[in-house]
Amino acid sequence: MNHVNEKFADVTSSTPNKKRKLVFYSAFFFFFLFLIASFLLVERWSANDVVDHDHAAHSIIKSSCSSTLYPDLCFSTISKVAGDGTAKIKNPKDVIEASLNLTITAVQHNYFTIKKIIAVGKTKRGLTKRELTALHDCLELVDETLDELFKAEQDLRDYNNSSSSNKSIIQHADHLKSLLSGAMTNQETCLDGFSHDKADKKVRQALIAGQMHVYHMCSNALAMICNITDGDMVKHYSPAKENGKDEWPHWLSAGDRRLLQAPTVTPDVLVAADGSGNYRTVSEAVAAAPERSSRRYIIKIKAGVYRENVDVPKKKINLMFVGDGRTNTIITGSRNVVDGSTTFNSATVAVVGDGFLARDITFQNTAGPSKHQAVALRVGSDLSAFYRCDMLAYQDTLYVHSLRQFYINCIIAGTVDFIFGNAAAVLQDCDIHARRPNPGQRNMVTAQGRDDPNQNTGIVIQKCRIGATSDLQAVRGSFQSYLGRPWKMYSRTIIMQSIISDVINPAGWYMWEGDFALDTLAYREYQNSGAGAGTSNRVTWKGFRVITSAADAQPFTTERFIAGSSWLGSTGFPFSLGL
Repeated sequence: MNHVNEKFADVTSSTPNKKRKLVFYSAFFFFFLFLIASFLLVERWSANDVVDHDHAAHSIIKSSCSSTLYPDLCFSTISKVAGDGTAKIKNPKDVIEASLNLTITAVQHNYFTIKKIIAVGKTKRGLTKRELTALHDCLELVDETLDELFKAEQDLRDYNNSSSSNKSIIQHADHLKSLLSGAMTNQETCLDGFSHDKADKKVRQALIAGQMHVYHMCSNALAMICNITDGDMVKHYSPAKENGKDEWPHWLSAGDRRLLQAPTVTPDVLVAADGSGNYRTVSEAVAAAPERSSRRYIIKIKAGVYRENVDVPKKKINLMFVGDGRTNTIITGSRNVVDGSTTFNSATVAVVGDGFLARDITFQNTAGPSKHQAVALRVGSDLSAFYRCDMLAYQDTLYVHSLRQFYINCIIAGTVDFIFGNAAAVLQDCDIHARRPNPGQRNMVTAQGRDDPNQNTGIVIQKCRIGATSDLQAVRGSFQSYLGRPWKMYSRTIIMQSIISDVINPAGWYMWEGDFALDTLAYREYQNSGAGAGTSNRVTWKGFRVITSAADAQPFTTERFIAGSSWLGSTGFPFSLGL
């Protein structure tokens, strides 16, 4: 008791300095407790903010994905990257960007899968010549797909941002749709290379899951792009352009068919088989051309027959081939499926580099009707155009593979599906002729490959003449010819303001297999004339319709369908923008 009192006495009798220390320690203790409480409260608020942000992000993702054809895939993949912080989702554009990033990763994965199959196949000698060719086609298509997706990412960032882009809203929207449509087409083209015989299907089976995953991802991105751009396109579309102003004011009638002469061009190099130019072959001239040139690089091809297969790769942009007249300058080959090629690789001339132009040249494949698919010209070049060119072959003559294309005053001749592919292609003032096929075959002018309702693709034949070559005319009663058949589910072909001869069967169109795509295709005819243009006996499919108003035909004009006013003027070729 005395010791306690002594301690108490020490405290109560302490100096003022000791009292101040006691107060300080007490205050510090309570301040420390306050900090802990505040930290816990902030943590709770922060957690609530995270929950609120995640909830908001998931709502945006769910809303965006609801417009797609594969919403479960869309939501599950994008929610995952949003949840782990890989992607910040604040608006629908963020959802699309996340989707594109995921798609790019999936494409890169497919690249390594293809490389592995090639390596194993070579080691075990288990691949045929065509399978190896098809796999290399797939590698090329992977490269093109990545290029298109990277461009789409950049275009998406610039969309609706006037400070970082010189494109209009309509141009942005059209470009985005074209890029995604092209990326989707590449996946199917890869798989189509393994459909020629039973052995091919084993390799196809090893690829199909990865290819279709990318296809579905691209489809989802495309659907979301359509969802945010379609309204903007309507708001920004100018009614003043509805009738389409012709860039060349003296458009002449189909009966006259005298077009204005293209302007004189000064070539950068000359190709001459006789050695009088810079190069002896077209391929040598293309190889030596600059990559990603910002100006038009012109390769003049002297009169002669060039027996070679020419590839214009994606890095060779803004190239132009100029011949000495389509009957004088001929590039010819004979690759075909029967002899081991793929359809994609059979092309005598294959063009991928954007902005390609050609004038006064014949592209030819001489394999013949018994060799099945044998392409004269394949085009996957965006904003490409062809003037006074001939495309001559039999089955699969002109492969309008992907992206936006224009053909003016050309001649296209063939037998089965001789204009085919999944580009947004307009053919204007062209002569399109069916020729004599093999016994038992039917002629199909078109086989369009649109496989998704959101793709902005299709074949438009406007102000053309559809008839027959002399070899078919002589035996026309023995063979049936049709305007087209549906290669893919949403096949779309429009024939308008054209002269159709009676070589075309009164039914007009033919089935692919059973009732496949008859309800989902989009085949249209508008203001055609000629003995084969009557529509009273046309097919009665749900997907076929005769257009009776100009307003319904306007979406398929050069102005609307391939944004012609924004780029065709720079080609120097004649064209008509409207009806």
